[in-house]
Amino acid sequence: MLDSNTLAAVTTYMADINRDIELVVATGEHSKRAELMALLGQIAGCSPRISVVERDQPGLRSPVSFTLMADGQPTGISFAGVPGGHEFNSLILALVGAGGRASGVDDGVRRVVEAVAEPLHFEVFVSLSCHNCPEVVQTLNAFSLLSPMISCEMIDGGLFPGLIAERDIQGVPSVYVNGELFANGKIDAAVIVAQLLARQPQPAVAATTGECQDVTIIGGGPAGVSAAIYSARKGLKVTVIADRIGGQLKDTMAIENMISVPETDGPALAAALERHMRDYPITVKSALRVERIERHGNLERVLLNSGEVVETRTVIVATGARWRELGVPGERENIGSGVAYCPHCDGPFFAGKEVAVIGGGNSGIEAALDLAGIVKSVTVFEFMDSLKADQVLVDKARSRGNITIRTGVAVQEIVAADGKVSAIAYQQRANGERIEQPLQGVFVQIGLVPNGQFVADRVAMNERGEIVIDDRCATSAPAIFAAGDVTTVPYKQISVSMGEGAKAALAAYERILLGDEEEVQPVVARQAA
Repeated sequence: MLDSNTLAAVTTYMADINRDIELVVATGEHSKRAELMALLGQIAGCSPRISVVERDQPGLRSPVSFTLMADGQPTGISFAGVPGGHEFNSLILALVGAGGRASGVDDGVRRVVEAVAEPLHFEVFVSLSCHNCPEVVQTLNAFSLLSPMISCEMIDGGLFPGLIAERDIQGVPSVYVNGELFANGKIDAAVIVAQLLARQPQPAVAATTGECQDVTIIGGGPAGVSAAIYSARKGLKVTVIADRIGGQLKDTMAIENMISVPETDGPALAAALERHMRDYPITVKSALRVERIERHGNLERVLLNSGEVVETRTVIVATGARWRELGVPGERENIGSGVAYCPHCDGPFFAGKEVAVIGGGNSGIEAALDLAGIVKSVTVFEFMDSLKADQVLVDKARSRGNITIRTGVAVQEIVAADGKVSAIAYQQRANGERIEQPLQGVFVQIGLVPNGQFVADRVAMNERGEIVIDDRCATSAPAIFAAGDVTTVPYKQISVSMGEGAKAALAAYERILLGDEEEVQPVVARQAA
Protein backbone atom coordinates (compact mmCIF):
# COMPACT_ATOMS: atom_id res chain seq x y z
CA MET A 1 0.00 0.00 0.00
CA LEU A 2 2.75 2.47 0.92
CA ASP A 3 5.48 3.18 -1.62
CA SER A 4 9.18 3.19 -0.75
CA ASN A 5 9.37 6.98 -0.41
CA THR A 6 6.47 7.07 2.04
CA LEU A 7 7.93 4.19 4.06
CA ALA A 8 11.27 5.98 4.23
CA ALA A 9 9.55 9.14 5.50
CA VAL A 10 7.60 7.17 8.12
CA THR A 11 10.79 5.44 9.27
CA THR A 12 12.43 8.84 9.76
CA TYR A 13 9.44 10.09 11.74
CA MET A 14 9.51 7.04 14.01
CA ALA A 15 13.23 7.15 14.68
CA ASP A 16 13.01 9.09 17.94
CA ILE A 17 9.98 7.49 19.62
CA ASN A 18 10.92 6.29 23.10
CA ARG A 19 7.92 4.17 24.09
CA ASP A 20 6.64 0.79 22.98
CA ILE A 21 3.51 1.28 20.88
CA GLU A 22 0.91 -1.44 20.36
CA LEU A 23 -1.64 -1.09 17.58
CA VAL A 24 -4.45 -3.18 19.02
CA VAL A 25 -6.91 -4.29 16.32
CA ALA A 26 -10.35 -5.71 17.11
CA THR A 27 -10.99 -9.28 16.02
CA GLY A 28 -13.58 -10.33 13.45
CA GLU A 29 -14.26 -10.23 9.71
CA HIS A 30 -14.68 -7.18 7.48
CA SER A 31 -14.16 -6.52 3.77
CA LYS A 32 -11.58 -3.82 4.60
CA ARG A 33 -9.77 -5.75 7.32
CA ALA A 34 -7.01 -7.12 5.07
CA GLU A 35 -6.30 -3.61 3.81
CA LEU A 36 -6.11 -2.28 7.36
CA MET A 37 -3.81 -5.07 8.55
CA ALA A 38 -1.52 -4.55 5.55
CA LEU A 39 -1.27 -0.82 6.27
CA LEU A 40 -0.57 -1.28 9.98
CA GLY A 41 1.94 -4.03 9.24
CA GLN A 42 3.91 -1.75 6.93
CA ILE A 43 3.92 1.02 9.52
CA ALA A 44 5.03 -1.39 12.28
CA GLY A 45 7.90 -2.44 10.04
CA CYS A 46 9.25 1.12 10.23
CA SER A 47 10.18 0.86 13.92
CA PRO A 48 11.10 -1.99 16.28
CA ARG A 49 9.08 -0.21 18.98
CA ILE A 50 5.77 -0.58 17.10
CA SER A 51 3.80 -3.84 17.03
CA VAL A 52 0.39 -4.94 15.79
CA VAL A 53 -1.75 -7.25 17.92
CA GLU A 54 -5.25 -8.62 17.43
CA ARG A 55 -7.52 -9.03 20.42
CA ASP A 56 -10.89 -8.11 21.79
CA GLN A 57 -10.52 -4.66 23.28
CA PRO A 58 -13.24 -2.66 25.08
CA GLY A 59 -14.37 0.35 23.08
CA LEU A 60 -13.48 -0.96 19.61
CA ARG A 61 -16.65 -0.92 17.53
CA SER A 62 -15.65 -2.97 14.47
CA PRO A 63 -13.12 -5.45 13.02
CA VAL A 64 -11.61 -2.41 11.26
CA SER A 65 -11.18 -0.53 14.53
CA PHE A 66 -7.89 -0.22 16.39
CA THR A 67 -6.45 1.72 19.31
CA LEU A 68 -3.00 2.89 20.36
CA MET A 69 -1.37 1.66 23.57
CA ALA A 70 1.87 3.23 24.84
CA ASP A 71 4.01 1.18 27.22
CA GLY A 72 0.92 -0.92 27.93
CA GLN A 73 -1.25 2.07 28.83
CA PRO A 74 -4.20 3.41 26.79
CA THR A 75 -3.61 6.67 24.95
CA GLY A 76 -7.29 7.43 24.38
CA ILE A 77 -6.73 7.42 20.62
CA SER A 78 -8.57 5.02 18.30
CA PHE A 79 -9.51 4.77 14.64
CA ALA A 80 -12.57 3.11 13.10
CA GLY A 81 -11.65 2.55 9.48
CA VAL A 82 -8.55 2.52 7.32
CA PRO A 83 -6.84 5.89 7.90
CA GLY A 84 -5.76 6.59 4.35
CA GLY A 85 -6.14 9.75 2.31
CA HIS A 86 -5.87 12.89 4.40
CA GLU A 87 -6.16 10.84 7.61
CA PHE A 88 -2.89 8.99 7.06
CA ASN A 89 -1.06 11.94 8.59
CA SER A 90 -3.43 11.79 11.58
CA LEU A 91 -2.29 8.23 12.27
CA ILE A 92 1.40 9.02 11.88
CA LEU A 93 1.18 12.07 14.15
CA ALA A 94 -0.75 10.01 16.72
CA LEU A 95 2.00 7.40 16.72
CA VAL A 96 4.73 10.01 17.07
CA GLY A 97 2.85 11.74 19.90
CA ALA A 98 2.14 8.49 21.71
CA GLY A 99 5.80 7.62 21.26
CA GLY A 100 6.85 10.57 23.39
CA ARG A 101 7.43 13.48 21.04
CA ALA A 102 6.27 16.83 22.46
CA SER A 103 2.88 17.83 21.09
CA GLY A 104 3.68 21.47 20.40
CA VAL A 105 0.36 22.50 21.93
CA ASP A 106 0.39 26.10 23.11
CA ASP A 107 0.83 26.47 26.88
CA GLY A 108 -2.46 28.35 27.21
CA VAL A 109 -4.33 25.64 25.33
CA ARG A 110 -2.56 22.99 27.40
CA ARG A 111 -3.87 24.56 30.60
CA VAL A 112 -7.42 24.51 29.21
CA VAL A 113 -7.12 20.82 28.28
CA GLU A 114 -5.52 19.78 31.55
CA ALA A 115 -8.30 21.55 33.45
CA VAL A 116 -10.98 19.24 31.97
CA ALA A 117 -12.61 17.54 34.94
CA GLU A 118 -15.21 15.28 33.29
CA PRO A 119 -14.65 12.26 31.01
CA LEU A 120 -15.09 13.36 27.39
CA HIS A 121 -15.19 10.73 24.64
CA PHE A 122 -15.09 12.37 21.20
CA GLU A 123 -16.26 10.68 18.02
CA VAL A 124 -15.11 12.45 14.85
CA PHE A 125 -16.95 11.38 11.70
CA VAL A 126 -14.76 12.07 8.68
CA SER A 127 -14.48 11.59 4.96
CA LEU A 128 -11.03 10.52 3.77
CA SER A 129 -11.29 13.17 1.03
CA CYS A 130 -12.01 15.98 3.49
CA HIS A 131 -9.06 18.37 3.91
CA ASN A 132 -10.55 19.97 7.05
CA CYS A 133 -11.19 16.75 8.99
CA PRO A 134 -7.54 15.89 9.82
CA GLU A 135 -7.06 19.12 11.79
CA VAL A 136 -9.97 18.16 14.04
CA VAL A 137 -8.79 14.56 14.47
CA GLN A 138 -5.20 15.61 15.13
CA THR A 139 -6.25 18.29 17.63
CA LEU A 140 -8.39 15.89 19.65
CA ASN A 141 -5.74 13.17 19.46
CA ALA A 142 -3.21 15.62 20.89
CA PHE A 143 -5.66 16.56 23.64
CA SER A 144 -6.16 12.86 24.42
CA LEU A 145 -2.44 12.51 25.04
CA LEU A 146 -2.49 15.53 27.36
CA SER A 147 -5.50 14.56 29.47
CA PRO A 148 -6.67 11.17 30.76
CA MET A 149 -10.19 12.65 30.75
CA ILE A 150 -10.24 12.95 26.95
CA SER A 151 -10.41 10.21 24.32
CA CYS A 152 -10.94 10.45 20.57
CA GLU A 153 -12.15 8.03 17.91
CA MET A 154 -11.86 8.81 14.22
CA ILE A 155 -14.75 7.19 12.29
CA ASP A 156 -14.65 6.88 8.50
CA GLY A 157 -18.25 7.64 7.59
CA GLY A 158 -17.93 5.71 4.34
CA LEU A 159 -17.48 2.42 6.24
CA PHE A 160 -20.34 2.97 8.69
CA PRO A 161 -23.39 3.96 6.62
CA GLY A 162 -25.76 2.65 9.26
CA LEU A 163 -24.26 4.90 11.90
CA ILE A 164 -24.29 7.87 9.49
CA ALA A 165 -27.99 7.26 8.81
CA GLU A 166 -28.80 6.75 12.49
CA ARG A 167 -27.29 10.11 13.41
CA ASP A 168 -28.49 11.77 10.21
CA ILE A 169 -25.02 13.09 9.37
CA GLN A 170 -24.75 15.00 6.07
CA GLY A 171 -21.50 16.84 6.52
CA VAL A 172 -18.02 16.38 7.92
CA PRO A 173 -16.31 16.76 10.21
CA SER A 174 -19.15 15.94 12.58
CA VAL A 175 -18.02 15.72 16.20
CA TYR A 176 -19.89 14.07 19.04
CA VAL A 177 -18.92 14.06 22.70
CA ASN A 178 -20.34 11.41 25.01
CA GLY A 179 -22.91 10.61 22.31
CA GLU A 180 -24.19 14.19 21.90
CA LEU A 181 -23.44 16.54 18.98
CA PHE A 182 -20.50 18.77 19.90
CA ALA A 183 -19.83 20.64 16.65
CA ASN A 184 -20.00 20.12 12.92
CA GLY A 185 -19.16 21.83 9.65
CA LYS A 186 -16.22 24.18 9.58
CA ILE A 187 -14.45 23.24 12.80
CA ASP A 188 -10.89 24.00 13.77
CA ALA A 189 -8.78 23.78 16.92
CA ALA A 190 -9.96 27.20 18.08
CA VAL A 191 -13.60 26.08 17.94
CA ILE A 192 -12.78 23.00 20.03
CA VAL A 193 -10.90 25.06 22.63
CA ALA A 194 -13.76 27.57 22.81
CA GLN A 195 -16.25 24.73 23.33
CA LEU A 196 -14.10 23.23 26.08
CA LEU A 197 -13.94 26.61 27.79
CA ALA A 198 -17.73 26.86 27.60
CA ARG A 199 -18.08 23.52 29.40
CA GLN A 200 -15.96 24.47 32.39
CA PRO A 201 -14.91 27.52 34.43
CA GLN A 202 -12.37 29.64 32.60
CA PRO A 203 -8.85 29.79 34.03
CA ALA A 204 -7.87 32.83 36.05
CA VAL A 205 -6.49 35.74 34.01
CA ALA A 206 -2.72 35.79 34.08
CA ALA A 207 -0.86 39.01 34.76
CA THR A 208 1.01 38.75 31.45
CA THR A 209 2.41 35.96 29.26
CA GLY A 210 5.95 37.29 29.52
CA GLU A 211 8.01 40.27 28.44
CA CYS A 212 6.37 43.12 26.57
CA GLN A 213 6.18 42.60 22.82
CA ASP A 214 6.97 45.20 20.18
CA VAL A 215 4.30 43.92 17.79
CA THR A 216 1.43 41.54 18.45
CA ILE A 217 -0.29 40.30 15.31
CA ILE A 218 -3.81 38.93 15.56
CA GLY A 219 -4.49 36.53 12.70
CA GLY A 220 -2.47 33.87 10.90
CA GLY A 221 -3.49 34.24 7.27
CA PRO A 222 -1.44 35.77 4.44
CA ALA A 223 -1.62 39.29 5.92
CA GLY A 224 -0.77 38.17 9.44
CA VAL A 225 2.15 35.95 8.43
CA SER A 226 3.52 38.63 6.13
CA ALA A 227 3.33 41.18 8.96
CA ALA A 228 5.04 38.76 11.35
CA ILE A 229 7.95 38.05 9.01
CA TYR A 230 8.51 41.70 8.14
CA SER A 231 8.38 42.66 11.82
CA ALA A 232 10.80 39.90 12.85
CA ARG A 233 13.23 40.91 10.13
CA LYS A 234 13.34 44.36 11.73
CA GLY A 235 14.53 42.75 14.97
CA LEU A 236 11.28 43.35 16.82
CA LYS A 237 9.80 41.09 19.50
CA VAL A 238 6.81 39.52 17.74
CA THR A 239 3.86 37.42 18.89
CA VAL A 240 1.23 35.99 16.54
CA ILE A 241 -2.16 34.98 17.96
CA ALA A 242 -4.35 32.99 15.58
CA ASP A 243 -7.17 30.49 15.66
CA ARG A 244 -5.35 28.69 12.84
CA ILE A 245 -2.32 29.44 10.70
CA GLY A 246 -3.42 29.94 7.10
CA GLY A 247 -6.88 31.27 7.86
CA GLN A 248 -9.27 31.09 4.90
CA LEU A 249 -6.47 29.67 2.76
CA LYS A 250 -7.13 26.27 4.27
CA ASP A 251 -10.61 26.29 2.70
CA THR A 252 -9.32 27.17 -0.79
CA MET A 253 -8.36 24.30 -3.05
CA ALA A 254 -7.27 25.83 -6.34
CA ILE A 255 -4.96 28.88 -6.38
CA GLU A 256 -3.71 29.93 -9.80
CA ASN A 257 -3.09 33.67 -9.36
CA MET A 258 -0.14 33.71 -6.97
CA ILE A 259 2.52 35.46 -9.01
CA SER A 260 5.50 33.14 -9.72
CA VAL A 261 3.48 30.12 -8.50
CA PRO A 262 1.37 28.96 -11.45
CA GLU A 263 -0.66 26.47 -9.44
CA THR A 264 -1.02 25.47 -5.79
CA ASP A 265 -3.74 24.90 -3.21
CA GLY A 266 -4.69 26.54 0.06
CA PRO A 267 -3.43 23.89 2.51
CA ALA A 268 -0.07 23.73 0.74
CA LEU A 269 0.29 27.51 0.73
CA ALA A 270 -0.75 27.71 4.40
CA ALA A 271 1.91 25.13 5.29
CA ALA A 272 4.52 27.10 3.34
CA LEU A 273 3.57 30.30 5.17
CA GLU A 274 3.95 28.56 8.52
CA ARG A 275 7.33 27.07 7.58
CA HIS A 276 8.60 30.48 6.52
CA MET A 277 7.33 32.14 9.70
CA ARG A 278 8.95 29.45 11.89
CA ASP A 279 12.33 30.43 10.44
CA TYR A 280 12.19 33.55 12.63
CA PRO A 281 12.08 34.01 16.43
CA ILE A 282 8.33 34.61 16.45
CA THR A 283 6.12 33.48 19.32
CA VAL A 284 3.06 31.74 17.86
CA LYS A 285 -0.05 31.16 19.96
CA SER A 286 -2.50 29.18 17.82
CA ALA A 287 -5.97 27.73 18.50
CA LEU A 288 -6.72 30.79 20.63
CA ARG A 289 -8.89 33.85 20.14
CA VAL A 290 -8.61 37.44 21.27
CA GLU A 291 -11.50 38.63 23.42
CA ARG A 292 -10.60 42.32 23.43
CA ILE A 293 -7.78 44.85 23.38
CA GLU A 294 -7.39 47.38 26.21
CA ARG A 295 -5.17 50.44 26.46
CA HIS A 296 -3.06 50.65 29.65
CA GLY A 297 -0.74 53.62 29.84
CA ASN A 298 1.46 53.55 26.75
CA LEU A 299 0.85 49.84 26.08
CA GLU A 300 -1.91 47.71 24.58
CA ARG A 301 -3.08 44.66 26.52
CA VAL A 302 -4.40 41.79 24.38
CA LEU A 303 -6.75 39.52 26.36
CA LEU A 304 -7.14 35.92 25.13
CA ASN A 305 -9.99 33.48 25.71
CA SER A 306 -7.51 31.24 27.55
CA GLY A 307 -7.24 33.89 30.26
CA GLU A 308 -3.77 35.01 29.16
CA VAL A 309 -2.76 38.63 28.58
CA VAL A 310 -0.12 39.85 26.12
CA GLU A 311 1.32 43.33 26.65
CA THR A 312 2.56 45.01 23.50
CA ARG A 313 3.64 48.36 22.10
CA THR A 314 1.70 47.95 18.86
CA VAL A 315 -1.00 45.66 17.48
CA ILE A 316 -1.70 44.57 13.91
CA VAL A 317 -5.20 43.17 13.34
CA ALA A 318 -5.17 40.71 10.42
CA THR A 319 -8.11 38.46 11.27
CA GLY A 320 -9.49 38.16 7.75
CA ALA A 321 -13.08 37.16 7.15
CA ARG A 322 -15.50 34.24 7.46
CA TRP A 323 -18.18 32.75 5.23
CA ARG A 324 -21.23 34.98 4.86
CA GLU A 325 -24.58 33.39 5.69
CA LEU A 326 -27.70 33.79 3.58
CA GLY A 327 -29.79 34.75 6.58
CA VAL A 328 -32.93 33.02 5.32
CA PRO A 329 -35.24 30.64 7.21
CA GLY A 330 -33.97 27.09 7.25
CA GLU A 331 -30.29 27.90 6.84
CA ARG A 332 -28.87 27.70 10.34
CA GLU A 333 -31.38 25.05 11.37
CA ASN A 334 -30.08 22.71 8.66
CA ILE A 335 -26.31 23.18 8.84
CA GLY A 336 -24.93 19.67 8.63
CA SER A 337 -28.30 18.36 7.46
CA GLY A 338 -28.14 19.58 3.89
CA VAL A 339 -26.75 23.10 4.27
CA ALA A 340 -22.99 23.32 3.80
CA TYR A 341 -20.27 25.88 3.08
CA CYS A 342 -17.42 23.68 1.87
CA PRO A 343 -17.97 21.67 -1.33
CA HIS A 344 -14.62 19.91 -0.93
CA CYS A 345 -15.48 18.55 2.51
CA ASP A 346 -19.17 17.83 2.17
CA GLY A 347 -19.61 17.24 -1.55
CA PRO A 348 -19.08 13.44 -1.32
CA PHE A 349 -22.13 13.14 0.96
CA PHE A 350 -24.32 14.34 -1.91
CA ALA A 351 -23.11 11.90 -4.57
CA GLY A 352 -25.86 11.30 -7.10
CA LYS A 353 -28.12 13.97 -5.56
CA GLU A 354 -29.44 17.32 -6.71
CA VAL A 355 -27.89 20.36 -5.04
CA ALA A 356 -27.82 24.13 -5.24
CA VAL A 357 -24.93 26.58 -5.04
CA ILE A 358 -25.86 30.06 -3.86
CA GLY A 359 -23.64 32.73 -5.38
CA GLY A 360 -22.38 33.50 -8.87
CA GLY A 361 -18.93 34.81 -8.02
CA ASN A 362 -15.68 32.91 -8.44
CA SER A 363 -16.26 30.86 -5.27
CA GLY A 364 -19.76 29.87 -6.34
CA ILE A 365 -18.86 28.83 -9.87
CA GLU A 366 -15.75 26.98 -8.68
CA ALA A 367 -17.95 25.14 -6.17
CA ALA A 368 -20.43 24.24 -8.91
CA LEU A 369 -17.65 22.85 -11.10
CA ASP A 370 -16.24 20.80 -8.21
CA LEU A 371 -19.64 19.40 -7.31
CA ALA A 372 -20.62 18.63 -10.91
CA GLY A 373 -18.29 15.64 -10.96
CA ILE A 374 -19.92 14.14 -7.86
CA VAL A 375 -23.60 15.02 -7.76
CA LYS A 376 -26.46 14.41 -10.18
CA SER A 377 -27.06 18.08 -10.89
CA VAL A 378 -26.09 21.56 -9.68
CA THR A 379 -28.22 24.67 -9.88
CA VAL A 380 -26.43 27.99 -9.37
CA PHE A 381 -28.59 30.80 -7.91
CA GLU A 382 -27.38 34.39 -8.39
CA PHE A 383 -29.26 37.44 -7.11
CA MET A 384 -27.88 39.81 -9.77
CA ASP A 385 -28.88 39.62 -13.41
CA SER A 386 -25.43 38.41 -14.45
CA LEU A 387 -22.69 36.29 -12.95
CA LYS A 388 -19.75 37.97 -11.23
CA ALA A 389 -17.25 35.14 -11.76
CA ASP A 390 -14.32 35.30 -14.17
CA GLN A 391 -15.39 34.53 -17.70
CA VAL A 392 -13.14 31.48 -17.96
CA LEU A 393 -15.00 29.91 -15.03
CA VAL A 394 -18.41 30.88 -16.43
CA ASP A 395 -17.53 29.28 -19.77
CA LYS A 396 -16.49 26.06 -18.03
CA ALA A 397 -19.72 25.96 -16.03
CA ARG A 398 -21.93 26.56 -19.07
CA SER A 399 -20.17 23.72 -20.88
CA ARG A 400 -21.14 21.20 -18.19
CA GLY A 401 -24.36 19.36 -18.92
CA ASN A 402 -25.41 19.00 -15.29
CA ILE A 403 -24.96 22.66 -14.25
CA THR A 404 -27.94 25.01 -14.52
CA ILE A 405 -27.51 28.74 -13.88
CA ARG A 406 -30.34 30.96 -12.65
CA THR A 407 -29.72 34.71 -12.43
CA GLY A 408 -31.98 37.45 -11.13
CA VAL A 409 -33.37 35.25 -8.35
CA ALA A 410 -33.68 35.79 -4.60
CA VAL A 411 -33.45 32.76 -2.31
CA GLN A 412 -36.20 33.04 0.29
CA GLU A 413 -36.10 29.81 2.27
CA ILE A 414 -34.37 26.47 2.62
CA VAL A 415 -37.07 23.88 3.10
CA ALA A 416 -36.56 20.71 5.13
CA ALA A 417 -38.56 17.54 5.68
CA ASP A 418 -37.83 14.88 8.31
CA GLY A 419 -34.74 16.77 9.44
CA LYS A 420 -33.13 17.03 5.99
CA VAL A 421 -33.10 19.67 3.25
CA SER A 422 -35.76 18.85 0.69
CA ALA A 423 -36.12 22.01 -1.43
CA ILE A 424 -35.11 25.59 -1.95
CA ALA A 425 -37.69 28.37 -2.33
CA TYR A 426 -36.73 31.35 -4.47
CA GLN A 427 -38.36 34.34 -6.12
CA GLN A 428 -37.99 35.49 -9.71
CA ARG A 429 -37.03 39.12 -9.21
CA ALA A 430 -38.43 40.18 -12.58
CA ASN A 431 -42.02 39.12 -11.89
CA GLY A 432 -42.12 38.21 -8.18
CA GLU A 433 -43.07 34.57 -8.84
CA ARG A 434 -42.15 32.20 -6.01
CA ILE A 435 -40.81 28.81 -7.03
CA GLU A 436 -39.91 25.82 -4.88
CA GLN A 437 -37.29 23.52 -6.40
CA PRO A 438 -36.80 20.04 -4.88
CA LEU A 439 -33.19 19.18 -4.02
CA GLN A 440 -31.15 17.61 -1.25
CA GLY A 441 -28.31 20.03 -0.57
CA VAL A 442 -27.46 23.74 -0.53
CA PHE A 443 -23.90 25.09 -0.67
CA VAL A 444 -23.67 28.76 0.33
CA GLN A 445 -20.94 30.73 -1.47
CA ILE A 446 -21.87 34.42 -1.19
CA GLY A 447 -18.70 35.99 0.07
CA LEU A 448 -17.18 36.81 3.39
CA VAL A 449 -17.81 38.85 6.56
CA PRO A 450 -14.84 40.63 8.21
CA ASN A 451 -13.72 39.27 11.59
CA GLY A 452 -13.19 42.54 13.42
CA GLN A 453 -16.00 42.62 15.98
CA PHE A 454 -13.68 42.12 18.96
CA VAL A 455 -12.02 45.47 18.28
CA ALA A 456 -15.14 47.45 17.34
CA ASP A 457 -14.92 49.52 20.53
CA ARG A 458 -11.37 50.65 19.74
CA VAL A 459 -11.22 51.48 16.04
CA ALA A 460 -13.43 53.07 13.42
CA MET A 461 -15.34 50.73 11.10
CA ASN A 462 -17.47 51.24 8.01
CA GLU A 463 -21.02 50.05 7.46
CA ARG A 464 -19.78 46.63 6.27
CA GLY A 465 -17.85 46.01 9.50
CA GLU A 466 -14.45 46.57 7.86
CA ILE A 467 -11.74 48.36 9.86
CA VAL A 468 -11.07 51.77 8.35
CA ILE A 469 -7.37 52.19 7.49
CA ASP A 470 -5.24 54.75 5.69
CA ASP A 471 -2.49 54.15 3.15
CA ARG A 472 -0.15 53.03 5.95
CA CYS A 473 -2.63 50.56 7.47
CA ALA A 474 -3.12 52.85 10.49
CA THR A 475 -6.50 52.82 12.23
CA SER A 476 -8.21 55.44 14.38
CA ALA A 477 -6.34 54.05 17.42
CA PRO A 478 -2.70 55.25 17.35
CA ALA A 479 -1.01 51.94 18.27
CA ILE A 480 -3.38 49.64 16.36
CA PHE A 481 -2.82 48.85 12.69
CA ALA A 482 -4.83 46.51 10.45
CA ALA A 483 -4.24 44.59 7.24
CA GLY A 484 -5.95 42.29 4.77
CA ASP A 485 -9.57 41.23 4.32
CA VAL A 486 -10.68 42.62 7.70
CA THR A 487 -10.00 46.17 6.44
CA THR A 488 -11.37 48.63 3.91
CA VAL A 489 -8.62 47.82 1.44
CA PRO A 490 -10.28 46.90 -1.88
CA TYR A 491 -9.74 43.63 -3.74
CA LYS A 492 -9.72 40.75 -1.27
CA GLN A 493 -6.88 38.75 -2.77
CA ILE A 494 -4.06 36.70 -1.28
CA SER A 495 -1.34 38.77 -2.94
CA VAL A 496 -3.00 42.02 -1.82
CA SER A 497 -3.22 40.76 1.77
CA MET A 498 0.46 39.82 1.80
CA GLY A 499 1.42 43.29 0.63
CA GLU A 500 -0.86 44.92 3.19
CA GLY A 501 0.63 42.81 5.97
CA ALA A 502 4.13 43.93 5.01
CA LYS A 503 2.95 47.55 4.89
CA ALA A 504 1.35 47.32 8.35
CA ALA A 505 4.55 45.86 9.79
CA LEU A 506 6.66 48.67 8.36
CA ALA A 507 4.20 51.25 9.70
CA ALA A 508 4.27 49.69 13.18
CA TYR A 509 8.06 49.68 13.07
CA GLU A 510 8.04 53.35 12.08
CA ARG A 511 5.82 54.17 15.05
CA ILE A 512 8.13 52.29 17.43
CA LEU A 513 11.12 54.20 16.05
CA LEU A 514 9.37 57.56 16.52
CA GLY A 515 8.39 56.73 20.10
CA ASP A 516 5.13 57.31 21.90
CA GLU A 517 5.71 61.04 22.14
CA GLU A 518 5.33 61.26 18.36
CA GLU A 519 1.68 60.17 18.34
CA VAL A 520 0.41 59.37 14.89
CA GLN A 521 -2.69 61.42 14.10
CA PRO A 522 -5.73 59.09 14.00
CA VAL A 523 -6.67 58.01 10.50
CA VAL A 524 -10.21 59.41 10.69
CA ALA A 525 -8.86 62.85 11.52
CA ARG A 526 -6.27 62.66 8.73
CA GLN A 527 -8.87 61.64 6.18
CA ALA A 528 -11.19 64.42 7.30
CA ALA A 529 -8.37 66.92 6.85
